[in-house]
Amino acid sequence: MKTLLMITLLVSGGTLASAAIAQTMDADASHVSTYVKDSVITTKVKAKLAEKHLSTLTKIQVDTDRQGVVWLSGMAPTKDASDLAEVIAKNTDGVTQVHNKIQVP
Repeated sequence: MKTLLMITLLVSGGTLASAAIAQTMDADASHVSTYVKDSVITTKVKAKLAEKHLSTLTKIQVDTDRQGVVWLSGMAPTKDASDLAEVIAKNTDGVTQVHNKIQVP
């Protein structure tokens, strides 16, 4: 009798644990895909900024949300450099909107 009870508890516990793990994985999988999409856009923008070979553009921080909205921040030496960073971000695949918070002295 104890053996049967033990087996029943183990099977029930295993089933519940599997269901909980599957639900967690589904939730995390959607989060991970969103994170990957955001990081891909961020990486594309940073790569394009680096391609310009202006050290001031590589110091700009780039953040992207799950809707493809990009926030630029940091410092730039001139308004032209700030504007260039914004144009580069706007012309990057996947970007839907750009918020330019880059500060110019």
